Amino acid sequence: MKMLDEACIDIDLVVGSSVGSLLGVFWASGLSAVEIDQLSRTGGPLSLFDPTPFADRGWIRGSKLQNFVNDRLDNKPLEELPRRVIVVTTDRTNKETRYITTGNSGVAVRASSAVPGVISPVGINGVEYEDGDVSAPLAVTAARAAGAKFVIAVNVYPKPESIPEDASDKNKSGVIRRARQIEPQAALADFVIHAETPFYASPRKRFFNASRDVGEQVALENLAALKIALQEQGVTIDRFSCN
Repeated sequence: MKMLDEACIDIDLVVGSSVGSLLGVFWASGLSAVEIDQLSRTGGPLSLFDPTPFADRGWIRGSKLQNFVNDRLDNKPLEELPRRVIVVTTDRTNKETRYITTGNSGVAVRASSAVPGVISPVGINGVEYEDGDVSAPLAVTAARAAGAKFVIAVNVYPKPESIPEDASDKNKSGVIRRARQIEPQAALADFVIHAETPFYASPRKRFFNASRDVGEQVALENLAALKIALQEQGVTIDRFSCN
């Protein structure tokens, strides 16, 4: 988002799951990509996570993440944010994808980030939700359904051929599953940026720093091709409006 912002490529809608929902909601609140980047560099894992042995079906409750979002949004619900965002979640019972566009912003991000076995599932109106990545690690269809004319899909997951030899069977199957889910969705996008983050995810700061560096570098490498694709679709870049 930071590289797109600096290139004066205007974004009208963000569809995000897990950490993508967190970034998307902050963007929808009116923050610039630079401001979001600065916010991501403050604090540490304990600013967002509340580990406890008493968490329900996980070891992190998720209430700290919820409060982190709501405190910075002055408790504004999704529908009152100045920009459009779609938060992707998964119905824990049937594993179907669900999209949240209204209601408590912090609860939505918490639900979208509820990694099974790590962060407790989140109940909303009698339905339990978990990490949006379980059912839709890339949700291009949601953007199309919302009226998007040009979709930039950002895939941060490793390719199956990048799986390290020492990876567990669970990690291997997870990467392969996501790749199968992502492929048909990526085909529906107008442009795909594939920024592979480090294979072993971690709540530690070095993982987020490494992921940020990879994302910015890959975005920069794809910028020229993206501008050409936008021009071919008749999308103009207004350099005066963002300077």
